[in-house]
Amino acid sequence: MIGLGSIFGSGWLFGAGQAAQVAGPAALVAWVVGALFIGMIAMSYAEVGAAYPLPGAMARFGSISHGPVLGFVSGWAVWIGVASLIPIESIAGTQYMSSWNYDWARGLVSDGSLTASGMAMALFLTFVLWFACYWSVALLARANTVLTLVKFAIPVLVVAALIASGFHPGNFTGHGGFAPNGWSAVMTAVTTSGVVFAFNGFQAVVNLGGAARNPGRAIPLALVGALSLGLVIYLALQVAFLGSVPPEKLAAAGGWHGINFASPFADLAKLLMLHWVATLVQFGAFISPCGANIANVASASYLAQNLAETGFFPKKIAEVHPRYGTARPAMWLNLGFSVLLLLTIGHSWEALASVVSAAMVVSYLIGPIAVGVLRRTKPDLPRPFRLPAASVLCPITFAFAACALYWSKWPNTGKVTLLVLVSVPIAALVLRRRGERNLSRQFAAAWWMIGFLLWLSTLSALGGKEFGGNGVLPGGVDIALVGVSALGFYFWAVRAGVQADRAGLTDSDLTLATEPEAERTVLPGQRSGEREAVVS
Repeated sequence: MIGLGSIFGSGWLFGAGQAAQVAGPAALVAWVVGALFIGMIAMSYAEVGAAYPLPGAMARFGSISHGPVLGFVSGWAVWIGVASLIPIESIAGTQYMSSWNYDWARGLVSDGSLTASGMAMALFLTFVLWFACYWSVALLARANTVLTLVKFAIPVLVVAALIASGFHPGNFTGHGGFAPNGWSAVMTAVTTSGVVFAFNGFQAVVNLGGAARNPGRAIPLALVGALSLGLVIYLALQVAFLGSVPPEKLAAAGGWHGINFASPFADLAKLLMLHWVATLVQFGAFISPCGANIANVASASYLAQNLAETGFFPKKIAEVHPRYGTARPAMWLNLGFSVLLLLTIGHSWEALASVVSAAMVVSYLIGPIAVGVLRRTKPDLPRPFRLPAASVLCPITFAFAACALYWSKWPNTGKVTLLVLVSVPIAALVLRRRGERNLSRQFAAAWWMIGFLLWLSTLSALGGKEFGGNGVLPGGVDIALVGVSALGFYFWAVRAGVQADRAGLTDSDLTLATEPEAERTVLPGQRSGEREAVVS
């Protein structure tokens, strides 16, 4: 339910409309590619997450495999990606609110961007959703199941109503063909149109799966189940959207690139005179963000706490309220970050989703590498779930993640690289204040990540114009160069992790995987540091 609740956030409200505008009917392929990509990433995290079932575990895998510097850099990227989801859900609710038949509501959005009143409403919703998660973890856990069931039912009803209202098969082949903007647009749609954003809910399973009674069984099953059901519903939504747009509307807009609904499903329902569907979607536009933010706020808090436990965030961030079980200092930090994003780049769901999706892809990089490193450094580590053919799948998965980051388009790749590499001088400063004199020893295991991000940003700037670059690298050559060089960075990263383990820099001696099942159970809000089983 946590996985489904996170996958069905605001992604279903906008993803189909945005993907259709970018890739036309070939957006269907983008959803399949996105699900396969996220599935490969998720399975690598399932192996490490089941072996180390820590709350907020994705912020710790870097330090487990490579030591403190890479742990902070990768944990910083994961925290940014998850914490950014909190304000984006509020933006989604605000944009759909603009479809209400009230003058004040229509004034919330202008030309696809939030107005001053729209920004104020998004801030208000951010505070409301945040305070709803502030008081009790147990209450929110009980509410999550009900919200998820409602959120699952609304898209199903919307699909049925749109298809029943009149389906136009010619929309899939006319107006420029199945892929009117070329296949490069399909790849761009994977990362910039909310496809990766939609499936990113798998992170909540990894970050909160340590609370399961049997993480080794629960985490893989939850990942496969949530991603499979998510793909089915998202494909159905995409088919319904593509087939329901009136052909005359498509012709007047000059093709799919001209179909630009501020509130895709609500606006389409109104166009088809399905006012009850529009009302249902508007209701879902509040239920979906609320439900998704339960996992978002909890995951972001756990991630911040893990960064505090490793010493790179203030120790106070790791404190948990003794009565309510909520990580309130971490939540305050995440609220401040959410407000900052809203006031700077959060002028629309589309603008924030493209940058957030790129940041999410960066956060995926450490998963397959951690599997490769731990297979060498900890061959006898109890693994409740083992990724089959890991020696082949892990390099391929990393190369796929590199391509996905490239498909995010310049300048998004440059923005995310800058945002992530801000953590490097912070790490150096913290280590120096701890009394560490040999910074080169500490940074040895992290240079591959720094070099990879700078290299990929350079390729992105020089790459094909269809991906936002300057066109210096011809089409096809750019993708091949990204994929081949990514394999080189993968093996560099694995070698660096092995050397870091030999130097005693890693946290891979955590013994959670060997605990008896009953002792490994984690209650919501309980921190890994509170258990005697954690040995580092």
